[in-house]
Amino acid sequence: MLLEFPRPDRCIVGTIGEPGNRLFIIQVSQGASLASVAIEKQQVQVLGRRMGEILDQLEALGQSAGGLTEPSDMGPLDAPLDVEFRVGAIGLAWDSGRSAIQLELFSMELGEEKDDDDGNVLMQIWLSPRMAREFALRTERVVASGRPACPFCGQPIEAGGHICPRSNGYRTDLF
Repeated sequence: MLLEFPRPDRCIVGTIGEPGNRLFIIQVSQGASLASVAIEKQQVQVLGRRMGEILDQLEALGQSAGGLTEPSDMGPLDAPLDVEFRVGAIGLAWDSGRSAIQLELFSMELGEEKDDDDGNVLMQIWLSPRMAREFALRTERVVASGRPACPFCGQPIEAGGHICPRSNGYRTDLF
């Protein structure tokens, strides 16, 4: 099955749940079409960072790449929230013909998807440089809104404390 969004009205990252138990969602809408996919925190973090790097490279080459420093859309995910699939692989490229970043999200549950003969699901989204910069900035904010990372081991610090494996189990206040 192929889901295409050549000129999306909105493409955002959002979460459902409390920090430490959040489900990360990429949601895209175009006209009356609305689609959501589940994605791992690390995947969305790398995706946002890499998208920002591509836009920075475009600016270095003299092309306009959004020019934003803060996301303007920090609104919630749209309803209804029906997850199409869980993202397994991600493709990201600059499409010079459309002057847009092409984002491809491939399903992880191969052979188990409904409404498709071979089970493969692909979502293709083309983001203008401005929309891509919005996506990257929002991604950074959403990921940072979770549990803080331990400065020594990088693992999340729970509200009740953290025993850092790099300190050999010895626990002191970090801050």
